[in-house]
Amino acid sequence: MEFDFSEDQHEIKRTAKDLLAKRSTAERVRSAAESGAYEESLWNELAEHGWPGVAISEEGGGGGLGVLELATLLEESGYALANSPFLASAACGLAIQEAGSDEQKSEWLPKLASGEATGSFGIDTQTFPDVVDSDVIVVVEAGGSRAGLVATADAVVKEFETIDPTRRYGEVGRGEGSDPMPGDASAALSLAAVLTSAELVGVCARVLEMTVEYVKDRKQFGRPVGSFQAVQHRCAQMLLHTEGARSVTYYAAWAADADRSLLEEAAALAKSSASKAGVEVTASAIQAHGGIGFTWEADVHWFYKRAQMDAAYLGGTKTHRAKLTQLAAAASASR
Repeated sequence: MEFDFSEDQHEIKRTAKDLLAKRSTAERVRSAAESGAYEESLWNELAEHGWPGVAISEEGGGGGLGVLELATLLEESGYALANSPFLASAACGLAIQEAGSDEQKSEWLPKLASGEATGSFGIDTQTFPDVVDSDVIVVVEAGGSRAGLVATADAVVKEFETIDPTRRYGEVGRGEGSDPMPGDASAALSLAAVLTSAELVGVCARVLEMTVEYVKDRKQFGRPVGSFQAVQHRCAQMLLHTEGARSVTYYAAWAADADRSLLEEAAALAKSSASKAGVEVTASAIQAHGGIGFTWEADVHWFYKRAQMDAAYLGGTKTHRAKLTQLAAAASASR
């Protein structure tokens, strides 16, 4: 059995990393965070490369690839903290493809796939990423059984500041324009959890690299701080969290494409693991950087802040562990 990416998937990931290394540098992330605005040119470039629609069917105007390919792009987006609405818009597009009516799909999927429109996705009463400037919103009712679609112009959107200035957030009141979605809202929720987990994996991978590089160079008592056993143990634990989250996230992405009977459990496992990894790894990175890790001039704090919001988005570790417990109990009862 082959557990690695295919050559095409490796190429997608390499191309994404190279593009974002040039277009989403630390300086541009900082500039976008401090100005509170994205670079429109970056989103246009991502759209030209087909990123928004990579997992949308060809009939919907997309690339017709899978969630696995989309997850590789989101890992690289998290790694670079790309200043774009990619995560929210991709989650919205998959939700409409999964649970939307034919009319909803025909109206919105081609626009989302091309990048002409952007979307947002979230659970009612919770935080929605990149909702303020979106064109369409998918709102899942608490409990995850039903969802509705609403054009942003018909919704009541309230923007608010969070710990994470690299992304814009808001709350949504659906108003009178909400259009019920007839399909499986729980599957849409699982898919969004997988995508968020992939972004968290990228965040973890980046801060791990930043930390290892720093502790090699930073000297204390005439020695690199990375030579101290306590620091080595911390970095090893960061690696364990990162690789564990990566493993279960790509398992969930595979399940989304290959075996939907495994998706709900795999997505809960991925989000539980990735949320914990995001919080633990970025906090360890701050500590390993010492006093400089807490300063505005250091880049590591941007990743810490993104991880806090991604970890809470769609439910954190406790939420998804509880879901795993419920699924296990239901499976046991059915035997």
